[in-house]
Amino acid sequence: MANGSSAKRVARLAQKGKGKKVRFQGGTLFPAVMTIIVVLGIVLIGYARESAPSKNTPPTANDHWHVAYGFYRCADPSSSTNDGKFLDNLVGNKEEPLDPNFIKYGIHSHDDGVLHWHPSALASGNRAKLGVFFDVYGISVTKDKIVFPDDQNGGVTYDVKVDKCKDSKGKTVDAVVKVVVWDQYDDPSQKKLFITDFDNIRIKKDGLAITIAYVAADADVPIPPTATNLPELGAKDQGGVTSTTIAGATSTTIAGATSTTIAGATTTSNG
Repeated sequence: MANGSSAKRVARLAQKGKGKKVRFQGGTLFPAVMTIIVVLGIVLIGYARESAPSKNTPPTANDHWHVAYGFYRCADPSSSTNDGKFLDNLVGNKEEPLDPNFIKYGIHSHDDGVLHWHPSALASGNRAKLGVFFDVYGISVTKDKIVFPDDQNGGVTYDVKVDKCKDSKGKTVDAVVKVVVWDQYDDPSQKKLFITDFDNIRIKKDGLAITIAYVAADADVPIPPTATNLPELGAKDQGGVTSTTIAGATSTTIAGATSTTIAGATTTSNG
């Protein structure tokens, strides 16, 4: 009889426990907080792996890359032509006088329409992005406008809400900002179009060509003019040959040397 009563009590307790949730001491707040901490930790680890430069991911601090670039704008509605044009190259090498952003990144140009990328750790690996170049020269490029500082292209601003374009047929239309990246300076067929997030465009290899354009939405964006002689422009920055030879002369110059040869003379110079 006692055994029967015990069994009945167990059955009643089991019936009462149905549907009840198991609660941690102190309620549900503690496990919820722990879950959030774990999720945030996973996200932060992933972000750190993505953003931290790797010594094995090019460009490294030992690289010296060259990228042809240009800023291109459409024809102004008041102009007599329908053709757009490239703006002046950025000026100043940021070494004289020494600019803090050049010290920080190691990125600059030589008034030549070429982006010279010999990066510090902050501009190497997956941190090698077009926005670094913009920062060095104080330029802002968004999907709505291109803004130059006072010392570049007269401090002009191109704003899609204000400045219209002429299209190829001469019609006045709204403008857009776009960036086109050619994977190889001497192959115009291999290109990629960007319409936003321009600062994060990766500089992932030597010999790219990039045009930052303010144009009509359907406009074709041309490759920068400096793409045609990018190797020669890059060589000047790496101690390349500078030589002047007058007819009738014979001259041999080794890289890094500068020679001037007068007619009839034979000279050999070592760098």
